[in-house]
Amino acid sequence: MHKYVIEGGFPLKGRVRASGNKNAALPCIAAAAMAGEPVVLRNVPEIEDVQVMLAILSSLGAAVERLGPNAWRIDSAGISRTAISAEHARKVRASILFAGPLLARFGEVELPPPGGDVIGRRRIDTHVLALEELGARIEIDGVFRFSSPGLAGADIFLDEASVTGTENAVMAAVLAKGRTVIRNAASEPHVQDLCRLLAAMGARIEGAGSNVLRIEGVRELGGADFSIGPDYMEIGSFVGLTAATRGELEIEGVEPEDLRPLKVAFGRLGIGWSVEGRTLRVPSGQSMKVVADLGGQIPKIDDAPWPGFPPDLTSIMTVVATQCEGTSLIHEKMFESRMFWVDKLIGMGARIVLCDPHRAVVSGPARLSGDSLTSPDVRAGMAMVIAALCAEGTSTIHNVYQIERGYEDICARLRSLGARIDRVEDC
Repeated sequence: MHKYVIEGGFPLKGRVRASGNKNAALPCIAAAAMAGEPVVLRNVPEIEDVQVMLAILSSLGAAVERLGPNAWRIDSAGISRTAISAEHARKVRASILFAGPLLARFGEVELPPPGGDVIGRRRIDTHVLALEELGARIEIDGVFRFSSPGLAGADIFLDEASVTGTENAVMAAVLAKGRTVIRNAASEPHVQDLCRLLAAMGARIEGAGSNVLRIEGVRELGGADFSIGPDYMEIGSFVGLTAATRGELEIEGVEPEDLRPLKVAFGRLGIGWSVEGRTLRVPSGQSMKVVADLGGQIPKIDDAPWPGFPPDLTSIMTVVATQCEGTSLIHEKMFESRMFWVDKLIGMGARIVLCDPHRAVVSGPARLSGDSLTSPDVRAGMAMVIAALCAEGTSTIHNVYQIERGYEDICARLRSLGARIDRVEDC
């Protein structure tokens, strides 16, 4: 186990390149299990969750080969097993994404309960109901056993716009017989990336980017050479840490259309940026003043399914708001335990009232002091890094495994921008 030791108070400046989207890479790795020919994935982030997903494929019998930095070749022709180990499943919630591909290709899959971030109840009902609509039978006895003699297209209305539920339904439907319509589908950029990969493999999908997907089943999928899109969650994190430390930054390789919901939310905190081509520039001298709603009312930053503000960035916005002049309300509606870590920020000197499990009122600017912290999940862990970087004194962050599940080579990249951060053994 490792920890981060961070000396705060130094503005971040320089240039960084956006990593590939973690939440696109994971379903794309699972989708490779459906192909009878090799799939090459590029711009894959070098993070722990990716390594676990690749290890799952290897354990099933796929040939996984590293082609170079951020590039992998996956040949699933040799898959001979359809049971995922409990050891792998508990490490990453995305293990649930093998349900649709293995069921569609082999007619069965055995999956232990998935692990991942501890941010409240994370139901898998949407996955089960969607696969049942396509003709799957499900048995639950400590593990989930899905089976089907042959999936058939259906008109499905998802009970919630679940990202991974949509992805599982799409992957199962592309090899189902006949036509499938998925309504109330998630439409996040990573769902769109998965649809683009499947199309490159020979799937017939219409409506990617909308909440209604129409799929004509095909008999088999072939290989593809596909590049994962940029991670707008990482980009938002870098914008937040740049503003909070009063720095300036260029982020290369962005997709401007993915950033529109983020720009609205950051704008409420007096933070902006410019984009030229695929380079985003966060200038120094941000106003860092909360912009009141009409009538002088306290503004709210709240999450919602795409194209709303992404829930994964509410932790980041909470820290950034502590450094802005004025009062704002952070409302995280989707996970009931995601805000409980703010007591650590309060201990550092933040002025926050936690109203309930979903809402926090933040008043700033606050002078933060270094502290000893423990990362509870990927995004709260990154938020703690941002808090430590703009605090006075030295902070120590434990359980950084959680952070490194979602951020590639984060210490080295932050050091290249002027951060004083070391990754050391946690004795």
